Amino acid sequence: MSERKEAPIILHSKMNMASFNSASIAIELIQGVLSILIFFFYEAELGLNSLLAGLGIAIYAIYDAFNDPIVGYLTDRPFKWTKKWGRRFPFIAVFFIPMIFCFLLVFSPPTTVQGSQLGLFGWLVFSTCLFDTIESFFTVNYWALGPDKYRDQGERRTLSTFEVYLGFIGVILSFVVPPMIIDFGSVGSYAIMAWVCVGISFGVWFLMYAGIRDDPETVEHFLVSYEKQEKESFFKSVKGVLSHKNYMAFLFLYVLYQAMVQLLQASVFYHTRFVLREDPEVVTLIILAFFLGGLISLPLWIKWTNKTQDNKKTWMISAAFMAIFAAPLTFVVDLMGILIIMILYGLAFGGFWVMITPVYSDVIDESVVLSEKRKEATYGGIRQFSLNIARVIQALTLGIVHSLTGFVEGADTQPASALFGIQLHFGIIPAIYIAIGVLIFWKFYKLTPEKVKQNKAKLIEMKL
Repeated sequence: MSERKEAPIILHSKMNMASFNSASIAIELIQGVLSILIFFFYEAELGLNSLLAGLGIAIYAIYDAFNDPIVGYLTDRPFKWTKKWGRRFPFIAVFFIPMIFCFLLVFSPPTTVQGSQLGLFGWLVFSTCLFDTIESFFTVNYWALGPDKYRDQGERRTLSTFEVYLGFIGVILSFVVPPMIIDFGSVGSYAIMAWVCVGISFGVWFLMYAGIRDDPETVEHFLVSYEKQEKESFFKSVKGVLSHKNYMAFLFLYVLYQAMVQLLQASVFYHTRFVLREDPEVVTLIILAFFLGGLISLPLWIKWTNKTQDNKKTWMISAAFMAIFAAPLTFVVDLMGILIIMILYGLAFGGFWVMITPVYSDVIDESVVLSEKRKEATYGGIRQFSLNIARVIQALTLGIVHSLTGFVEGADTQPASALFGIQLHFGIIPAIYIAIGVLIFWKFYKLTPEKVKQNKAKLIEMKL
């Protein structure tokens, strides 16, 4: 056998990075609409029991949780088409279109199941699990491609900037499109909204096509290296990932951040309809205030992290401010107060989001140093697994709070106790979630700037 060659570090144009991250528009749009509306749609519009809605979404999340690591493990190996088409490109390109059409089914329950608690529950579980089966092959490989393709540290920070700005477009669309189309009390308007989201996502497919292709040199290096590696079983591979302490510290904060964001997103529609007693269009104002804060803060956070070169500190500080600014949302019940707090919350959110990719890439680099293997899809599968823990937390929080506070499914108005429950899961509860994540990350995450540099040097030495 020939001596292992040094892993190629290929620099890419900003156009290529923008193309790659244009997928973030569709990802944030589709996932955002699901996070924001799925519970509200089935509970408040279709009248599904709060606990059944929570259970259905929890089943979907648990299914996804096991599905993602398996998909990651299966796609971390080469296939007969890998040399010609790449490691990740075939999965990303092929599964994207079926994924967005399966998304339609979630918001298009047949009339035969509407009005039936068991029928609605069954359709919720069926449609979400079908969507997830297809979605896993796309997202696991998409998130795995980033750290493998973009290996230069400076390029990763530039990449994260594109990810944030383009992702912001997707998140904004996830809040702007539904209020423009749906009418409270009109079930059919939600299906129309889903079709609009599919149309936008289909357009994104053409934008991202050039950026999601693997670099041939990197693929060639992988094929040579793979032949020399000891092959691992699925359980041994997963066990190795779960024993990676810095990765687990990253996951804890990431999971609780996702739980916070998903809970806040879902709460906006409840708060607007039942607490503020406003039309859906007001949701757009609230979210625009949030993104105004985020867009203002992004250049400041980027400048700060480029100066300090400390990804850990930036991520932790921004997360702490998210907790501080989210908590008051429980106690403010007028629109102007909500808008001011959302701007402040957005200021902190911008810093957290822009650092997700650099922090995650630091962790992936260390994983290669520790295992002497590139297992990005397995790591990505478990990262997707963690997203579903957040989804379970969101669903159970909504279900339990609504059940305990007397939320009336399908009603136009709610009792005072239910309104207080909505205010709790709009502010205090998500703030507590992210605060716990910050404490865990501060205690157990050890990748300092010095350690990150050491890992970079080891990767060059190991030729990986």
